[in-house]
Amino acid sequence: MELPTLLLILISTLLIIYFIFNSVVLKQKLPPGPTCFPIIGCSYIVKKYSIKYGGFSKALTELCKVYKTDILGLRLGGSYTVVFQADNHIKEVFLKDEFLGRPKNFFIYLRSMCTNKGITMTDGFLWHEQRTFAMKHLQNLGFGKEIMEKLMQEEIQKFINSVQKDGLKLGIKLAVSRCVLNVLWTLVAGFKINTEEIDELLTLMHKRTKAFDLAGGTISQFSWIRFIAPESSGYNLINQLNYKLKNIISRAIEEHKATYSKHTTRDYIDAFLHEMYGAQDKHTTFTDDQLIMGCLDFFIAGSETTSTSIIFLLLHMIRSPDIQEKVYEEISSILKPGQISSLSHRDQMPYVKAVMLENERMTPVAPIAGPRRVLKDISIGGYTLKKNTTVLLNIMASANDENKWKDPAVFSPSRFLKNNFQVEKEKLLTFGRGKRRCPGEKLAKGFIFLFFSSLLNNFKIKNSDDNSIPSLQCLPGIVPTPLPFELTFTPRRTSVTEFNPIILKNGDAINKNGEIKRVLALP
Repeated sequence: MELPTLLLILISTLLIIYFIFNSVVLKQKLPPGPTCFPIIGCSYIVKKYSIKYGGFSKALTELCKVYKTDILGLRLGGSYTVVFQADNHIKEVFLKDEFLGRPKNFFIYLRSMCTNKGITMTDGFLWHEQRTFAMKHLQNLGFGKEIMEKLMQEEIQKFINSVQKDGLKLGIKLAVSRCVLNVLWTLVAGFKINTEEIDELLTLMHKRTKAFDLAGGTISQFSWIRFIAPESSGYNLINQLNYKLKNIISRAIEEHKATYSKHTTRDYIDAFLHEMYGAQDKHTTFTDDQLIMGCLDFFIAGSETTSTSIIFLLLHMIRSPDIQEKVYEEISSILKPGQISSLSHRDQMPYVKAVMLENERMTPVAPIAGPRRVLKDISIGGYTLKKNTTVLLNIMASANDENKWKDPAVFSPSRFLKNNFQVEKEKLLTFGRGKRRCPGEKLAKGFIFLFFSSLLNNFKIKNSDDNSIPSLQCLPGIVPTPLPFELTFTPRRTSVTEFNPIILKNGDAINKNGEIKRVLALP
């Protein structure tokens, strides 16, 4: 058969598939959205809008404007996807059991080391049993309690000492991420990962968040692309990260098994081994694979989001020095010079909490919540969603809704204050609602408060270049991060007569002379 004939047959087949596909779609009451072609879906237009408007969530917001809807339908990641961005619909998805599922695409399969286990990206009985178990035992081990607070204070003190000593040579984001993970990993595995390993893993995690979006990227839609472009598709990156993480986690588990005692619970791994060794049912969810994946979920959860929230907070303080001074006034009225704050100080610092909430609203580190999978047919917002439909929740659109917030583009902590005291927070949807509410919320909020208040009690922060203001524009990815910027930490009180402020990039740290100067803060 000649080539022109083959091409004609191929084109005809694709057209037939296209018309059949659209005729089926038209019979259903589905949300408006861009034309979805067979095989490639709508990825091409979402990619185009992401580049044009600066990120996945902004692309979805603009597409909703184009189609004049708050409920957008499109085909992404190999499955039909519906995007919600109105508060009433987002809350309904959060709270209804029909939306408790997770998508079953190739990216999530890779993320789970090809096991379909873990907590974050699973559903059904396994998810329910393992999430309940994890929350119960992490709380027993100190999650949200004094022991966790002391671990956080210790890490924050080390961070501040490091700034005073050498200016954080590896960069501020890496240093903050290291602090968060050391706290979390101590509760999970009873020890801190050595610095060299943790820095390598955090670097890989950062690359992962930039290589994919919530739909899983190209590899989720075209899994075969890993055979043609394993590097550019992110396939090699995920495998490399999985390999290193599995080695660290497996080593920790083997060490626990070698020193195991049924009468001792040192950490989460011990608690899990008690259940695993005592299980009578051969179909138990307490297995070695599940333990590895549960630990992986904790690692991923703690590696990017909390540290990125802190980086955004510092960025807002640079951009709004008047707000920074007001924050310091409140902190210095409660804390002594050089003091590390306590969680008991939160109710005494309503303005600090309001600044944190405004940071959470204006620059959420999870602008798209989800992804969810519909577990059975359901009607919402006047449309019918079939079983296995993927659902994304555009939190960023809600956070910038002019009907909900006055001047949403302005960083204004006062919007969360009532009578200059009571903090209003119920409007925020960042950590979710219902049964899938973020289990790390206490750790994240507690650490951010302690870190932010302690840091500003010790240092004044400003832009290293007095003639420019760093942008709020973000690098796209699963967790958006600000463009690289430079900041200067100046101790609020210093014991040296000649002082060169420390300059910290969102990368390596230097001062204007290309050297790190030792800075001593008064006790």
